[in-house]
Amino acid sequence: MTEQPNANPQQPGDPAGDRLAPRPLARPAVDPAQAATFGRPHGVDGAFDKLYQPGTNGQATPGLNLAPPTPESLAEAFRRPPGAEGVVLERPHGTNGSEPSGNGTEDPLWAATSDPWRDPTSGAVLAGPAVQADSEEEKDAKRPQGALLSLPEVLFGRRVQTKALAMLAAVALVIGAVGGLIGWWFADTGTELTGEASISEADAAKERPAGSIADIAHRVAPAVVSLEVFKPGADAGQQGSGVVIDTQGYVLTNEHVISAATADSATKITAVFVDGKRVEAKVVGADPKTDLAVVKVNVENLTALQVGKSSDLAVGDSVIAVGSPLALQNSVTAGIVSALNRPVTAGGDGGSAPVIYEAIQTDAAINHGNSGGALVDATGALVGINSAIRSSSAEGGSIGIGFAIPSDYAVKIAKTLIRDGKVVHPDIGINASSTVAGSNTMGAQVRNVAPGGPAAAAGIKEGDVITEVGGRLVRDSAELLVAVRARDVGEVVPVRLVRDGSSLVVDVKLASD
Repeated sequence: MTEQPNANPQQPGDPAGDRLAPRPLARPAVDPAQAATFGRPHGVDGAFDKLYQPGTNGQATPGLNLAPPTPESLAEAFRRPPGAEGVVLERPHGTNGSEPSGNGTEDPLWAATSDPWRDPTSGAVLAGPAVQADSEEEKDAKRPQGALLSLPEVLFGRRVQTKALAMLAAVALVIGAVGGLIGWWFADTGTELTGEASISEADAAKERPAGSIADIAHRVAPAVVSLEVFKPGADAGQQGSGVVIDTQGYVLTNEHVISAATADSATKITAVFVDGKRVEAKVVGADPKTDLAVVKVNVENLTALQVGKSSDLAVGDSVIAVGSPLALQNSVTAGIVSALNRPVTAGGDGGSAPVIYEAIQTDAAINHGNSGGALVDATGALVGINSAIRSSSAEGGSIGIGFAIPSDYAVKIAKTLIRDGKVVHPDIGINASSTVAGSNTMGAQVRNVAPGGPAAAAGIKEGDVITEVGGRLVRDSAELLVAVRARDVGEVVPVRLVRDGSSLVVDVKLASD
């Protein structure tokens, strides 16, 4: 290393000149504010602990006053009495403060010398724990109690003054009355969304005078039954309606309702009345050609429906249909007579012969299950047996075109079935078809004549067009059949026909079919 000139100048008193002088002490500048806050008091050069010596009665050594002297008045009032320097102001429990506790040792909490944190010059020491106040139960136990009185003693033992009892009763009544009034007020007013509604009620039965639909339905319902036709073990059966026409238990219905029972003796028929009573019904007789049948039930006190005259009906008359459509028992629908003497062809399902009869047409709703039910007039009398409908859908729902067999004809067949069990019908002895559209003559054209029959005996030939039977107009083959069946077996009936453009009348004596 190259020596620097004058790098180690010789210090005074150092003959060798090989020692360095001490580096000057670096003293940073001191903030006067911090020096005033954290510096030693003026005139103090040593530590603080040298200024205070125990046993000097709190007096500091000369040079520093720790606190101003206590005023004489306060010192006289709060200092210990003369000669009692060892006695504390707050004496321990059970002692006068100058004697040790009962175990021979002084409690550190009140000791004058054993507590290292206690200021020996303090005028007072920490007090002992505060005495816990008595609980409510202990206060009640210490409080003297009077005699406990029972209710009979209060009321009848003369232990309480009569005036006090009267006043107590009056106060109880007032409190109860006020509470009741408040409860009534809250219940009456409620909230803005609740309260007491004022609802107008109509007079009962003011819309059900004698002769009303409701009155008629009430009178007719007990005489109309629901018929359930089923074979034990089968999954399904037939269902329809019936009308009680005699108190002996005869019920008039449609033949197609109970046809399963007439074909199989194992099939059972159950009649269900409006009150829910279920009884077995037996077949009396059935007539497939007129779709009428009679069954009988063994029930006492039956209500039979009065039979009216269907011949007295007029188009527009009010009628009511009662039955069990779709197994809905005792359903009621109302309508009018839409037409009279309407030839109807029904049935013919499953290869059976179609049924042709003269019917009452009505717009009262009739559906499956109404068959065999009652069609009654405005007086509640039976004027028809509901039998068939016309429908525009595959399900066969009502479209306001229903048909009923007139009561005059239905009751006549029913009486014959009840008497004989079967019915014979008048027959003219021909097969006929309706004339085609565009023909000069409208009627039933004869297709063949039965040899030896009534028509052959009267001189009717094939090709003749029959236009009247007994004065009744015939416009097609169905009207020819119903016109003949409206007569009796053996009756001689005038028949008008057209042959080769000429009109002639022949008398035909009707035979039995």
